[in-house]
Amino acid sequence: MPKILLIEDQPPYAQLLRHHITTEYPDAVIAEHDPARDGPYPPELTGAAWEVVVLDQGVDGGQGLQWLAELTQRPGFPPIIFLTPSSADKHVMPGVRAGAEACIGKAKIDHRRFVGALGEAARKRKRQLTLWRGTSHARQVYQFGEITIRGHRYVRTIATGPLASVYLAESERAGVLGVLKVLREVPDSATSGDNGATIDRFLQEYEVVAKVHHPNVVRIHDLGIADDHIYIAMEYFPHGDLRERLKQPIALAQAVDYLRQMASALEAIHGVGVLHRDLKPGNVLLRSDGSVALIDFGLAKQLKFDMEITGTGQIFGTPYYMSPEQGHASDTDERSDLYSLGVIFYEMLTGRKPYLAKTPMGVIYKHSHAPIPRLPSKLVRQQPLLNKLLAKRPQQRFQSATALIRAIDALNAAVRKAGSAKRDKQVNTNG
Repeated sequence: MPKILLIEDQPPYAQLLRHHITTEYPDAVIAEHDPARDGPYPPELTGAAWEVVVLDQGVDGGQGLQWLAELTQRPGFPPIIFLTPSSADKHVMPGVRAGAEACIGKAKIDHRRFVGALGEAARKRKRQLTLWRGTSHARQVYQFGEITIRGHRYVRTIATGPLASVYLAESERAGVLGVLKVLREVPDSATSGDNGATIDRFLQEYEVVAKVHHPNVVRIHDLGIADDHIYIAMEYFPHGDLRERLKQPIALAQAVDYLRQMASALEAIHGVGVLHRDLKPGNVLLRSDGSVALIDFGLAKQLKFDMEITGTGQIFGTPYYMSPEQGHASDTDERSDLYSLGVIFYEMLTGRKPYLAKTPMGVIYKHSHAPIPRLPSKLVRQQPLLNKLLAKRPQQRFQSATALIRAIDALNAAVRKAGSAKRDKQVNTNG
């Protein structure tokens, strides 16, 4: 059962290649990387998940030969079957010189030669991996700090902290880059007490979230324990987070769209009984297609507040986004998450946080007692939505993420209607 990656940007031709492969290998595992859709093949990837790569010379506007030359220079990259315009030497020899395992003319594929080349390349790859696994380098690639996590190859360290270390890793199963979050040691069950129960709740919540397949919820690939450490393997977001995005102005339509996407994510996780409890821009990740995804569920209630205090006493972190009830350690429910969304919405609209103070407790006090901030006059249509998100009492807020989504949709419809009426009036006046 060979594992094959197709690098091809013509869907009909990719389908033809699949037909050739599955005719000979019905159980083959086949994945596709479309440069037109997916962009360059990430430079950190070594192709660890694949036994053979099939690369079309015509990809990326005819840049396949450059792709071939670059990929074959990556240490440990699997053998590449290179598809050339024809079997003529003028097309084949550049591919051979660039390191292709075999070159196959694509105009009219010789099925027997193609599948034969795939089989031989897969056998070569298996021999390579057998020899490689006995080397010291093979042991090192699975090291994340002091622990070993098989199936994930270390790429680089992203961040370290008192509660977790975060790494960029290559998944040998999925063949993609992912974030590996390695948490504190698993406490001894005999002595852990409340701390052990906290870890258990943390694992249970992530197990539930891992089953939520929603476009605005982070994709969790793996969850487990290695060398007495909990680890979570999740989706990688090379485009960063909303915290970084907020350094530049966000258009009104974009802010409302982000709000709706976040509300949709909350609707999904609240539906399976999980509260987020730590909504803030740093936990809202951005994808290249314009979608956002929520990460880090359930941490605010279970772990200490994430605060960074500078020499001047200014704080950055969770207290800015806490609901009044959460800031005073009262019971929280879905409406607390919605309050946090309101804080983020205000920041997206204005570029600043609604409540500032010199101390964490000063911020928490303002969440409970300061008036709801007023938006600029050009944003007056959004004020009622903000008021209901930032209401001091949970009973006065939206009672569910579903209710918030309905309100956003109604607001969008009203804005479109007003815009249409304005255009009609201008047409009539000009006429």
